[in-house]
Amino acid sequence: MLDVIIAIVVIILLTIGIVWLIDRFVPRKLKPVINLVLWALIIYLGYITFMSVYREIQFNQLKVKRYKVVIERLIDVRDSQLAYKEVNGEYADKFDKLIRFVDTAQVPITQRRDTLVLDEERTRAFGGVETFKTITLIDTLSYYSVKDSLFKGSDRYKTMMNVGVGKPGATFDLQAGKIDDIPVFEASVDKAVVLDGQEPYLIEKEKQAISIAGVKGPTIKIGSMDEVSTSGNWGKDLSTKE
Repeated sequence: MLDVIIAIVVIILLTIGIVWLIDRFVPRKLKPVINLVLWALIIYLGYITFMSVYREIQFNQLKVKRYKVVIERLIDVRDSQLAYKEVNGEYADKFDKLIRFVDTAQVPITQRRDTLVLDEERTRAFGGVETFKTITLIDTLSYYSVKDSLFKGSDRYKTMMNVGVGKPGATFDLQAGKIDDIPVFEASVDKAVVLDGQEPYLIEKEKQAISIAGVKGPTIKIGSMDEVSTSGNWGKDLSTKE
């Protein structure tokens, strides 16, 4: 984009220079026509330059607005997955499984306490002298609803698989598995899906972004199938929940 703008500015300056040369050396009868054409060209190139900059400004504003919607949904997915793992010891690999869990699951609230009990083996070894050992007991105090805890009465979890902006009907890609026996998951969507309807060259430029302030890479994602992480690939300024 910067190269294009520089090229257009150079052309405008050259055109102005040509106008000056014409004014100095071209016969008077031809000057009005030539000057009119050249000034029309200058105005046209100026308009192209302005629109190139303005389109990118509009694109960046729209991009941030759409990204925030997507990020909020990905955070809902992440929070639901963490609750699922707490109960099941792994992450869900399908949205219908995850949504069903959120809708119905009751997670126990537990309390750990230490207590002394008779160590029968050591008691026998010491000829009947009572010997005690400490064990940890886990008491279930009550249960809480995942749905109420995470979503506070909202039913948005039922549609958290939907990207919500960009290409109509688009959904997130959800994967789950293990790395060295440690559960991992990843929910993602291609930026081209989120930015559907925008200029292709601007979308392609955005997919190559590496800035830590925006969204790095060609997708918007949370979690990872390559490393143990539940973080998203965006800067904190884009999230209203973290």
